[in-house]
Amino acid sequence: MESDALVRRAARGDLDAFETLVQIHQHRIYALALRMTGSEEDAKDMAQEALLRIYRKLPDFRAEANFGTWVYRVTVNVCIDELRRRKRREQLSTEALSDSGLELSSREATPEEAVLQGEEGRELQEAILRLPEDQRAAVVLRDVQGLSYEQVAESLQINVNTVKSRISRGRRRLREFLLCMRNNPAAPSSKEATNRQDPQRARSGTEQHNDRQEG
Repeated sequence: MESDALVRRAARGDLDAFETLVQIHQHRIYALALRMTGSEEDAKDMAQEALLRIYRKLPDFRAEANFGTWVYRVTVNVCIDELRRRKRREQLSTEALSDSGLELSSREATPEEAVLQGEEGRELQEAILRLPEDQRAAVVLRDVQGLSYEQVAESLQINVNTVKSRISRGRRRLREFLLCMRNNPAAPSSKEATNRQDPQRARSGTEQHNDRQEG
């Protein structure tokens, strides 16, 4: 296939070939990052970081693997890494402010966070952001990006049964979140919902993340 030849050339350092690959995949990389982060500005940053990581790791790419699903895997890992770093920083910042006797003021939504037009689109994105990272990645890859269960499994380096389980749980949570938001507009934000996750689940997610490999 022509794309296989491009990947081989790019892996050997051909910048023109890599630029062609970027043009082919950049929209899907950005779309995935946007759904994972919920912010246009963050999605741009994550997409740029994903492209840099893809370029650095190209020499290690296995020719027998599917390049498109590998690109998704790298992008998901970049987003999850950044989301978890931010969560740790927010926890540290909150603790520091609490120790000083100050409280965080409520933050107005940025223009980037309103990138999804329409009330239903905003509600859906808010619900997606409330999902744990592992379920969010599986749901976005399957239901937004349109990957098959097998492709999602390859992208996340988990088995198909685990993919189906995460998607089933994620879809159920989405329905619950959407119903809650429509019946109770004062429901907690995605950040508050995330902070209320069970600590054992958070530890389990971190352990699973440490086992992930992108090669």
